Amino acid sequence: MSSKPLRLGFPVKVLGRPLKSNDTRRWQSQPHLKVSLEYVDQILDYLAARRIDMYRLSSDLAPYATHPDMPQFHNMVAESDAELRAIGGKARDLGIRLSFHPSQFVLLNSPDEVLTQKSIWDLSSQAEMLDRMELGPEAVMVTHVGGVYGDLTASRARWAERWPTLPEHVRRRLVLEHDDIRFSAADVLWVHEQTGVRCVFDYQHFWCLNPERLDMVDTLRRILATWPEGERPKMHFSSPRMELRELTRKDPKTRKKTTALLPPVLTNHADFVNPFEFARFMRDVEGLEFDVMLESKSKDLALLKLRADLVRLAPDVAARFGLKAQDAEEPMIETDQPLPEDEDPDEGAARLPDEPEARL
Repeated sequence: MSSKPLRLGFPVKVLGRPLKSNDTRRWQSQPHLKVSLEYVDQILDYLAARRIDMYRLSSDLAPYATHPDMPQFHNMVAESDAELRAIGGKARDLGIRLSFHPSQFVLLNSPDEVLTQKSIWDLSSQAEMLDRMELGPEAVMVTHVGGVYGDLTASRARWAERWPTLPEHVRRRLVLEHDDIRFSAADVLWVHEQTGVRCVFDYQHFWCLNPERLDMVDTLRRILATWPEGERPKMHFSSPRMELRELTRKDPKTRKKTTALLPPVLTNHADFVNPFEFARFMRDVEGLEFDVMLESKSKDLALLKLRADLVRLAPDVAARFGLKAQDAEEPMIETDQPLPEDEDPDEGAARLPDEPEARL
């Protein structure tokens, strides 16, 4: 077991500073990976200042790099070799672990071969970026099994069958996560047995989808064991959003609006992490080693709040993450902008891009 503290990380958007995560300009303005990397450079400075040592890069870091109808963007990863190498070197020097989580449009088990090949292209591009950053094997791309397409067993097997056809640099970076409405932890462990792919445990997903009634600690231990000796696994943690929901409907005939009050959807992620829940989990899995990617809607603010809560409420857990008294500072942000409603590839969607409309 490593003597280094466990890491806490967050994905993509920074809320504690007005920082961009990627070049979002439309194609007419000639966006480029080099511009995105300038933003990432600023984010790394922010992470270092806040003593945050894990971060998920935007899956849109290289805009239009794999758009089939825009060949003018297809060489931007190679064109950015020096910049990628510089960012990778800076991340290594700062001890910051980087990763990708490709979007929900990346589906390796789709029956549509065209979509599958496009997905492989997307993964190849992101793996190439990590390689050009010269990052170690812990810099991974997290993906899900995909759609059910009316037959869970066949769809799961199709993912395993496609594994050996993937380019070597994709297989070296790709890790597989269970989800919250389709493929359980037992399913990804089955895929691991067929392929050897490393797996990622997700706390909220496990509670939402565990039809086999597996034990949580034992399942986490089995998933961590899919990683080779010397490589630290990572896992995902989030709390469910528990607020009352308001749903406004409009009658198509009368045009009158009505509002319904609905209970929460447990697959939705909360803005912050419940510190009692997190501390209890970490105590239950004491002795296991992994880094934790927090998937809360408040991004870095949720991470900073959890650190402060742990120092104050659970110092034994705080010590495992190397947290000290200075980490007890509460995060604050002053802004007149609403919280971003970003797409989260790790939050369950009712239907994937090429899945039938009925949830299966």
